[in-house]
Amino acid sequence: MPYLEVENTTETKLALITKRSSTHSQDRFTSLAYLLNAEYLQGCYKDLKKHKAAGIDGRTKESYTDEEIEQEIKNTVAKMKDRKYRPKPVKRVYIKKANGKQRPLGIPTIIDKVVQLGIKKILEAIWEPHFLDTSYGFRLNRNCHQALKAVHTMVMTKPINWIVDVDIKGFFDNVDHSWMIECLNQKINDPRFKSIVIKFLKAGVIEEGIQHKTKKGTPQGGILSPVLANIYLHYVLDLWFEKVEKKNTQGYTEMIRYADDFVIGAQTKQEAIRILKDVEARLKKFGLEVSEEKTKIIEFGRFAKQNSINRGKRKPGTFDFLGFTHYCSTSRKGNFLMKVQTSSKRQRQALTGMNLWLKKTRNKLKTKQLWCILKSKMQGHYNYYGISSNSRSINTFHYQTRKLLFKWMNRRSHKKSFNWTKFDKYLQLYPLPKPVLVHSMYDIW
Repeated sequence: MPYLEVENTTETKLALITKRSSTHSQDRFTSLAYLLNAEYLQGCYKDLKKHKAAGIDGRTKESYTDEEIEQEIKNTVAKMKDRKYRPKPVKRVYIKKANGKQRPLGIPTIIDKVVQLGIKKILEAIWEPHFLDTSYGFRLNRNCHQALKAVHTMVMTKPINWIVDVDIKGFFDNVDHSWMIECLNQKINDPRFKSIVIKFLKAGVIEEGIQHKTKKGTPQGGILSPVLANIYLHYVLDLWFEKVEKKNTQGYTEMIRYADDFVIGAQTKQEAIRILKDVEARLKKFGLEVSEEKTKIIEFGRFAKQNSINRGKRKPGTFDFLGFTHYCSTSRKGNFLMKVQTSSKRQRQALTGMNLWLKKTRNKLKTKQLWCILKSKMQGHYNYYGISSNSRSINTFHYQTRKLLFKWMNRRSHKKSFNWTKFDKYLQLYPLPKPVLVHSMYDIW
């Protein structure tokens, strides 16, 4: 593709790149590195979120003055022009998972975050027109609830009788760098730009003061990782499923993916088994492995309940997707209806987190401050989990949170502040957000 000779801002050029990528799908972009100029990166710095953990240099966004960050960005741009820019290793931290295991996260420095955000916007401008509609994670104008609604639509309106629930084992830690570069080569032919991306992949990790090389993977926690994951799975999984697997399947099949989490609907059990084997073989070719522990095939759909009863089972199986347990049920008229509830794991996480927060802050915050943050936390929970048929779960969350609040408000001093009668009157004066169903799944016909 020729050099983009446009005298305008990088944002305008990104819009032109998106347009060019849409209309000339076979083009490869040969000049991108020049877009990472000081003015553009200054805007990326302003877009960074505040109050985030520091990288290995100990600097946060708040620690920089305007003059400091301006000079740092100018120095970084100069290094990139001279091909001397080297991202610093990410700081390895761990967050505890619900199963007791720990998930590793990599925290870049602020300057590296700025460059990553600049690259991310460029990659999105190029690839967003080509990503398939079946992909929902970390994409512009797409979210979890759209993915959940897509699953609902698939099950309720298509001839789906089986669900293949697939989990990729340690996806972000096992992305093959050579294949990742090959994916980037499909749309980019700018060696300078690609070298910067590769340097981020190879930057390494600092853990307990020791630097470790990264031969594979994209560290979770980095701004660049989600878009690189989408590009990788676009070629490894999405296009392959659409262009190859669907043609080899006689019945109806559909895949819905959110980042590395995806489910596949199939019409027959034989097709579901074959599809899973094909997926396993496809992922293995690109250095990825399916988790046997979390991957399963279940009968699911309008005939699943009766078939389970015929086989002597009380009820059909369920599957979890994006924090919700999906199960077979019926409407008030007795017709088949797929319903969801907050997964037990997510419900425990939410209540455990609420309990720890109330315990930690009950004596640090004034009541007015505590109430304001608590209301925000509860409303945030309803905004995510408040979807059709999930009333019981969010009402349980409200009830249990109310009990936790009563418990910790009474432990703010040695003297008991409330009994339940007084507490109910207090909540009438200062009410907590009520559980609400924010998202409808049933307006699909």
